[in-house]
Amino acid sequence: MGKVISLVNQKGGVGKTTTSINLSASLAVLGKKTLLIDLDPQGNTTTGVGINKGEIEKSAYDVLIGECEISDAMIKTKYKNLYVLPATINLAGLDIELIEKSKIESTFSKGEQLKNHIEKIRDKFDYIIIDCPPSLGVITTNALTASNSVIIPVQCEFFALEGITQLLKTIMLAQKNLNPTLDIEGVLLTMLDSRTNLGFEVVDDIRKFFKEKVYNTIIPRLVRLTEAPSHGEPIIAYDPKSRGSEAYLNLAKEVIERNGNK
Repeated sequence: MGKVISLVNQKGGVGKTTTSINLSASLAVLGKKTLLIDLDPQGNTTTGVGINKGEIEKSAYDVLIGECEISDAMIKTKYKNLYVLPATINLAGLDIELIEKSKIESTFSKGEQLKNHIEKIRDKFDYIIIDCPPSLGVITTNALTASNSVIIPVQCEFFALEGITQLLKTIMLAQKNLNPTLDIEGVLLTMLDSRTNLGFEVVDDIRKFFKEKVYNTIIPRLVRLTEAPSHGEPIIAYDPKSRGSEAYLNLAKEVIERNGNK
């Protein structure tokens, strides 16, 4: 059975989408069959693995409103072992649609749609990585309900811990009400500027707060990492010898190791 991991942080600009793309691609390179699910209406994860949004026939939106099966909407990327469930702007109104549907249909559970679909294809993958939108609404609730665990990307900047308390409360609520086995897979430090002392102070603060949950791998702030998605490529394809590529491969190895090399 594939392990389902959501990348969650309600703060934007923390490297969530960059990590979703590059962690998935790195797991695939390491021989793990991986499904990347894009749940952000902006669809940056979708374009970041080379999918043309104009050619998408079915998307995560169609799956979540029950218009099609997840297997019908999945797209095989040009990278070995890597598949994507794409997102379109239609996702922007999904929260309201699911809430309305749950009012009309008493048996409809607005938070369990993704889980129900993933269960049908889960045994076909080693890892299923979910890129969540930068909010804690119904879409993110769907992801938390469907997941075994979460990775929390935290930017190495002054306000890094701001908002983390709210996020942890949301995760605890999801554990209590929706998914008792949900776990924090790990905390990932991103966008470290090694030229400043502040970045390293934040690293120390986060490590004190989350202890062994923090990954050893730290993602550096690099121009090449921000360039790669605009070319529709993960960093491992765009610049395989860069520090960014090395960092995400190391992260993928840590993820595999924490899961007993599965």
